[in-house]
Amino acid sequence: MKTSLLKACLFCAAAVVAQIAAAQQDFSKVEIKTEKLADTVYMMMGAGGNLGLSVGEDAVFVIDDQFAPLTPKIQAAIAAITKEPVKFVLNTHWHFDHVGGNENLGKAGALIFAHENVRKRMSVEGFIEFLGMKTKPEPKIALPVVTFTSDLNFHINGDEVRAFHVARAHTDGDIIIHFAKSDVIHMGDTFFNKLYPFIDTSSGGTVEGVLAAADRVLKMAGDKTKIIPGHGPLATKADLKTYRDMLAKVSAKIRGQIKAGKKSEEVVASKPTAEFDAVWGKGFLPPEKFVAMVYSNLAKKK
Repeated sequence: MKTSLLKACLFCAAAVVAQIAAAQQDFSKVEIKTEKLADTVYMMMGAGGNLGLSVGEDAVFVIDDQFAPLTPKIQAAIAAITKEPVKFVLNTHWHFDHVGGNENLGKAGALIFAHENVRKRMSVEGFIEFLGMKTKPEPKIALPVVTFTSDLNFHINGDEVRAFHVARAHTDGDIIIHFAKSDVIHMGDTFFNKLYPFIDTSSGGTVEGVLAAADRVLKMAGDKTKIIPGHGPLATKADLKTYRDMLAKVSAKIRGQIKAGKKSEEVVASKPTAEFDAVWGKGFLPPEKFVAMVYSNLAKKK
């Protein structure tokens, strides 16, 4: 019974995602907005995951690249800053709204970097269970050429850029990128600012891993650190702490109900997110879908 109920929740979530995807198909209406964060570092927003951008004397370095149809718009936005082409692309994880432009940028000569699990997942047919979504293998030109398991440093554009893996967070291939001199951190989808986060259990993601990633960044960040979330507006350390505390409190409530033998629909009906819904519940995942997702994630470890 529990399995059938969980599947029903998953298919409902898939329907929501399908509607969102359909609404985003007209990429002609998407605008790429660029915000300068430091001398050489920018944040770019369009459709899909937020981009990081470093521009300087060495190279044009991009973190993530959204959807393939947006590549010309992203390139045009970069061209407003520099006439140099993108030389390096660093993927925060494997999801399509973050790596969709890989093929186009790879064909244009960019060298693509990512955690080794990103290449593994992009190389084969996959299935994002919660979204009910199959993914097909990406062409060779879209795959990361350089992969790593723990961390990787770039000495570029007058900055020291450290990319480090956070285990089993949003997925099993997430990395966080720290621009040490510029005091900017890109967290990919380990951080959704003012939106309930999606944690991809079928790709190795866990609530505990997301909390651990937030805790690690909170130890690194200062009050003036600028944090680029995977989705949502530019954030501060205080914003990240609020996100971390929200997820910890909600997941603790749900975990307690799981231990008490509550079924998924009972937990959803109890509205464990009620105090947070006004701020966090108007994004990609509405409250009931977020609760069903967290329940499914935590129940697998029961």
